[in-house]
Amino acid sequence: MPGWVEAGYAEYAKRLPGECALHLVEIDPGHRGKGANLEQARHDEGERLLKALPKGALVVAMDERGEAWDTERLAAELAGWLAGGREPALMVGGADGLAPECLQRAERRWSLSALTFPHALVRVILAEQLYRAWSLVKGHPYHRA
Repeated sequence: MPGWVEAGYAEYAKRLPGECALHLVEIDPGHRGKGANLEQARHDEGERLLKALPKGALVVAMDERGEAWDTERLAAELAGWLAGGREPALMVGGADGLAPECLQRAERRWSLSALTFPHALVRVILAEQLYRAWSLVKGHPYHRA
């Protein structure tokens, strides 16, 4: 990832307390060059994603066809995750999206936007939005409605 992605993600991740710590797990996207079977690559990537999920995790798929949440809704979801006793795992697919098996495993589907974002930017957006939601839950002045 470019330096700006690492720096942006790290900035928001370090602001979150241990009770809401972010743990980034990167999955090898596999071969997607000229002549690659993209459906097979997506399937293989999906298998690696599913194997990387923590046992008992509440799985949220980042999906363009998922529910669009505003900041208040995300804050409510986050509060529920923190109180629920299950570790949330946000799955972000590769360039070709999430494999059907990943979408089937997910308990929730969340869409950041109707727009399509580059993979690197999604990492930063998610970290910032989770920090924003946490700040709203805790009454911190970061979020201004």
